Amino acid sequence: MTPVTTTFTTMRRFLVSLATCIVFNAQAAPASEESVERLLIAMKTESTMDAMYGGMEQMMRQGTQQAAQGKTLSAEQRRAMEALPSKFVAVIREEMSWSKLKPRYVALYRDTFEQEEIDGLLAFYASPTGQAFVNKMPVVMQKSIAMSQSLMQSVIPKMTAAINEAVAEAKTPK
Repeated sequence: MTPVTTTFTTMRRFLVSLATCIVFNAQAAPASEESVERLLIAMKTESTMDAMYGGMEQMMRQGTQQAAQGKTLSAEQRRAMEALPSKFVAVIREEMSWSKLKPRYVALYRDTFEQEEIDGLLAFYASPTGQAFVNKMPVVMQKSIAMSQSLMQSVIPKMTAAINEAVAEAKTPK
């Protein structure tokens, strides 16, 4: 090889490497904080969380009512059980408020998604289909939870039996 050919080959390799780096850097641009915040708004994340807390309180009320069924409770015990769900959810709302969670969500999305992906998600959630998805997800989640609770009713006795069996086997000398 002549010195000119060697120099040309070296320059060509350098330019190919540089172009490759530019292409990969352009494709892997990190998501901006602003775009992630817009996505969280489009996804109605804050209101979804508020609805989740309301659902949590309702489920706790049902759970405390079921726990109290068949039991004789004093008026004070009944008041305490009735107050428990709202007190519990108040603590959750305070400790997991949107103002505390939002920076974590933004960081999570920025660490997970590239700008191009956030842009695609923004386009989806801005579309009528995306908004239908956001608006109908609370119903899907509510039905999913109810379905899971229904399935758990048949699973709990089996789990209890398996635990009792394991405890009995552990007590049996070998």
